[in-house]
Amino acid sequence: MTQEVLLTLRGLQFDQREEDADKIEMVTVGDYYKRNDKHYVVYEEVTEGFSQPTKNRLKFSEHMLELSRNGLVNVHMVFQESKKNLTNYNTPFGQILIGIDTKKIRIDEQEDNITVDVDYSLDVNYEFLSDCHIRINICSKENSSFSLN
Repeated sequence: MTQEVLLTLRGLQFDQREEDADKIEMVTVGDYYKRNDKHYVVYEEVTEGFSQPTKNRLKFSEHMLELSRNGLVNVHMVFQESKKNLTNYNTPFGQILIGIDTKKIRIDEQEDNITVDVDYSLDVNYEFLSDCHIRINICSKENSSFSLN
């Protein structure tokens, strides 16, 4: 895997009925590296209406994924298989306590492509919000047929 990567994040939040699922997708470039059997992806995100970018770092290994965001939004989310983690999600509009109850993490690693799937439930201020699924696809920028230009 090269250092420069194309990162695709797809999220899905299931309401009571699956047809009411909220879909989110983001494609961006980032930097990838692997150290001590852990994968890292670093990328920036700009929120519409704000000039300050948010710096993001994904760190993952076999049964764990961490997302750290610093800037407009500040949070350190830990997705750990078969475990619930609580964290404060700091936004420009205030702080929210979120709970992440991770059911399953699957990692498919190929030579120039890594896919991470995470199934979890999300609580906000100790109240169940939804069941969620996130898919992260990381591929070498040079081997990608997708272009951001």
